[in-house]
Amino acid sequence: MSASRNWFSVLASGASRAAGRAPVFALAVSVVVVWGLSGPLFDFSDTWQLVINTGTTIVTFLMVFLIQNSQNRDSAAIQVKLDELIRTGHVRNAFIGIEHLNDDELDELKRKIEARAARHGHSDQHGHRETGATGGSVAQTSAPVAEKATR
Repeated sequence: MSASRNWFSVLASGASRAAGRAPVFALAVSVVVVWGLSGPLFDFSDTWQLVINTGTTIVTFLMVFLIQNSQNRDSAAIQVKLDELIRTGHVRNAFIGIEHLNDDELDELKRKIEARAARHGHSDQHGHRETGATGGSVAQTSAPVAEKATR
């Protein structure tokens, strides 16, 4: 990992942890309350309004990057965990790496899996009951699509 990515990762992780805590929320509420109470002192001027608008815009802009970094980290960790469960479990290894497929390929894979589940009596997206029938391999159904992701 490069030095620039490392400092950002450390900063983003720390900021994400801190931003999600009650004291930080209380601080944000306090800032807004103090700003609101200071309105009469500044005659509710345009500058007084600009202070809160600018402050919240800057915080929102920076939080977008922190939230995205946190989402990326969480998604990568979940993907690694799922891949390990697939690898060590009784599920088909052909599904490892399908997160690299494009949207059309994922939609095609989903349609094939739902069709296979319907043919073999498994529950579908609408919650219909599973009959316990197993039938053919999911890996065979989705092999052309899932194979691309494992190359």
